[in-house]
Amino acid sequence: MSQTSYQSALSSSAALCALGLTTLVSSMSSSIASIGLPTLAAFFHATFSQIQWVVLTYLLAVTGSVLAMGWLSDRYGRRRLLAAGVLLFTLSSLGCGLADRLGWLIAARLVQGLGGAMMLVNSLALVVQVVPAERSGRAMGVMGSLSALGTAMGPAFGGVLVAAFGWRALFLINLLPGLLLWLLIRHSLPPVSDSAKARNPASLMPADTAATARSAAMTDADRLPASRSMTASKLDPLLRQRTLACGLLLSLVVAAVMMTTLVVGPFYLAAGLHLNPRQSGLLMALGPLVAVAAGLPAGQLVDRIGSDRATVFSLLAAAAGCGLLAVLPQTMGRGGYAIGLILLTAGYALFQASNNTALLKGADPARSGLISGMMNLSRNLGFLGGAGLMAAVYAAAGRGLPAVDAASRGLNVTFGLAAGLILLALVAARPWRNPA
Repeated sequence: MSQTSYQSALSSSAALCALGLTTLVSSMSSSIASIGLPTLAAFFHATFSQIQWVVLTYLLAVTGSVLAMGWLSDRYGRRRLLAAGVLLFTLSSLGCGLADRLGWLIAARLVQGLGGAMMLVNSLALVVQVVPAERSGRAMGVMGSLSALGTAMGPAFGGVLVAAFGWRALFLINLLPGLLLWLLIRHSLPPVSDSAKARNPASLMPADTAATARSAAMTDADRLPASRSMTASKLDPLLRQRTLACGLLLSLVVAAVMMTTLVVGPFYLAAGLHLNPRQSGLLMALGPLVAVAAGLPAGQLVDRIGSDRATVFSLLAAAAGCGLLAVLPQTMGRGGYAIGLILLTAGYALFQASNNTALLKGADPARSGLISGMMNLSRNLGFLGGAGLMAAVYAAAGRGLPAVDAASRGLNVTFGLAAGLILLALVAARPWRNPA
């Protein structure tokens, strides 16, 4: 490896490290506060309906602002907005930790959610700019693993912090990582990350180098006769819009299905398999563990076979996992539940890597922040909608039956519906996903 190639790889690794840690910290903050709700309720003398806003405010702030943050990052620069988001997140974490009234804590969590949205949107959008195209799938896989790891470790790490230092540590723990991340982002991300330069990368090169790059970047479509080239240029934006719409639809459906394991799973494990909370928690922890372990291999598979084919495989695996969850636990108990959950989560990890790669790798650099915001929005809407829909289906399916029979019937119907939704979305999106 030449000295230039080595320095380029080292710079890319440092940038990916900064973006991955940003994803980890922001994802962990979405779940870490949940473990401290009983302690917070006692401290502030609040009811459950009041104290739950400590968690809900953060999630709603992220969901409601990701599109705006994506637009801002495209307009003012992704590296700049990412650094500002980390700084805002860190300062609001200090505000959360120092709050002496519940209203102030909720207000600080709102600001923290805005900072978290800036971090999530820009870290994902910047990946395709700092990582070589042939390794973008692996990079997306790593980002997916870190997101799953942050969400999974939040409650466990938060429980240790609350037990050792009290509830304020849930928020003050972000101060040192936040400041270090801010410095790392400022020094590891290249200036080309800014939107103005992303719109015209050739402006960074000498004139002769830029001309050579433009010539080397010509595709077969560029060499077609003028009439065919003009037709392709008119169709490409439409095809990209269709691909984006299909990717967002699939993301929403898959997120809703994954939420089924978090909403329906605990009820079935308790009523259907008679597991206590500790046993249920350990079994459900398989999901995040599989997501973490499968992230990098999933990304490598995307780079090897392509995002379109990997997306199909991932959806088929997720649908098969739902099908197994609908029937196996009633005959094999917790082992059957584990098999279905592992297959479903592995499919989800592969889907995240392939779908994110497909939507961002070929995106217009000037719009990648907005697209990243749309991806986060579709996923969060899927989580929120899936929680309400699947819980209602589970309850309705078992209404009027004895507890065990109601749990089994609810599991059959809910995960059967989830498998059907995935297959239906795949069939509907397939003709538009890769028109060629």
